[in-house]
Amino acid sequence: MADLLDETDLQILKTLQKNAKLTTKELAEAVHLTPTPVFERQRRLERKGYIKKYVAVLDPEKLGQGLLVFCKVKLKQINREIAEAFTRRIIRLPEVTECYNTSGAYDYLLKVRSRDMRQYQEFVLTKLGEIENVSSIESTFVMSEVKQIYGIYI
Repeated sequence: MADLLDETDLQILKTLQKNAKLTTKELAEAVHLTPTPVFERQRRLERKGYIKKYVAVLDPEKLGQGLLVFCKVKLKQINREIAEAFTRRIIRLPEVTECYNTSGAYDYLLKVRSRDMRQYQEFVLTKLGEIENVSSIESTFVMSEVKQIYGIYI
């Protein structure tokens, strides 16, 4: 942490991770301060990049995207140009909700949401499999989500 955060800053961050819809007044009550200093601290945390954005966590099952797949992708070869071309393509695929460049046997780990196995197969054949320099794709299908935390440990 480039800037030192005090206990109150950390408490604000922890509280917002649990519920970002809190009003300033509710947040102030949760951290035992008055609204004005909490508002100022929250804005400072946003300005300094500790808080990147606020989002709504949606239910994938209810939205017809209940199949969760972790997809490991190995490229035929890798250099800056190939990696940048691959990531440009991946960023445009709405099925890919997360993408990580990794070390080890695979170059990228993708988190993919799909309606069902048939739609995932179509995604692999018509989108992911068509990307130049993809050497192999290994899919791991999630049977159940045991733990899912949207924040980070502070």
